[in-house]
Amino acid sequence: MNSVNAAPSLANPAEKEAPLLEVDHLEVQFFTRRGTVQAVRQVSFSIERGETLGVVGESGSGKSVMAQTLLGLTELPGRITGGDVRWKGESLVHDASATLARVRGNEIAMIFQDPMTSLNPVFTIGTQISEVLRRHLGHTRKQALVRAAELLDLVGIANAAARVKQYPHELSGGMRQRVLIAMALACEPELLVADEPTTALDVTIQAQILDLIGDLQRELSLTVLLITHDLGVVAGLCNRVAVMYSGKLVELASADDLYANPAHPYSAGLLRSTPRLDVVMPRLVSIEGTPPDMISPPPGCPFAARCDLAVTECLEEMPGLHTYPDGRKVACWRAFEVGRG
Repeated sequence: MNSVNAAPSLANPAEKEAPLLEVDHLEVQFFTRRGTVQAVRQVSFSIERGETLGVVGESGSGKSVMAQTLLGLTELPGRITGGDVRWKGESLVHDASATLARVRGNEIAMIFQDPMTSLNPVFTIGTQISEVLRRHLGHTRKQALVRAAELLDLVGIANAAARVKQYPHELSGGMRQRVLIAMALACEPELLVADEPTTALDVTIQAQILDLIGDLQRELSLTVLLITHDLGVVAGLCNRVAVMYSGKLVELASADDLYANPAHPYSAGLLRSTPRLDVVMPRLVSIEGTPPDMISPPPGCPFAARCDLAVTECLEEMPGLHTYPDGRKVACWRAFEVGRG
């Protein structure tokens, strides 16, 4: 995918509706023998209808746990310990069993990371897509198989009528990922959650999958939440970017603002470690150090131990997520000082 393409613009900003999805101070913890892992800590953001929001951060930052929690997929030893998730104003956390049963799959769908482990190896592709259609939409077996072939054709799989009879191991990695996208689109959801949809794929197939998601977003008027660890992936797809570190949201900004002028030192570090076509770099720059142990996170900013700008206040007190005049939100005592230290 060509990362220099402009991200799709939203409709007239003056006519904005209420957010489609609201995440309000969400907290998720995992209870283990070693102690309680604080996987998601006080995360708040919203997604507007028709928007594509990218969530970035290194492995272990809480991106996937947060995404799965939106659909009620976090199970013991994990548990939501605080906050709320609201879909069109309706809570998906409090007394949510009936709401989740109606919304999950029908209105919110998810593309999981690894298609080989997400697809059942003993059932054909057609059977697995048909199950979604029969369970949620009441299709007969014959209707579901016909629709399954149509969905495979929609996501760019050639000879779809024959592919529905094949098993996952008979398809390439890119084709299996397309099958997962077809399953996610089966009930024509309004929000598509894509959790690292290009993991373990080569760069050519990655580009094809990302282009496909972008095309489907425009053609079907989808709202997309894209989870990734790669800032380069979101450059041409996303309207806004949320940066997560150690379970916390540290920066939320428009894609243009984040790339032009990152306000949080961690955001700047991610950008410096991303290869660019327009800049000659003798070597990639890594972020020194390692993330903190989330069983006993530090009292201050979790990035302070790796940050060149850190002062005593950073080590002792966690900054709140402050909204700045340009609209972005940053959790940093020395926001916008990147490059001055």
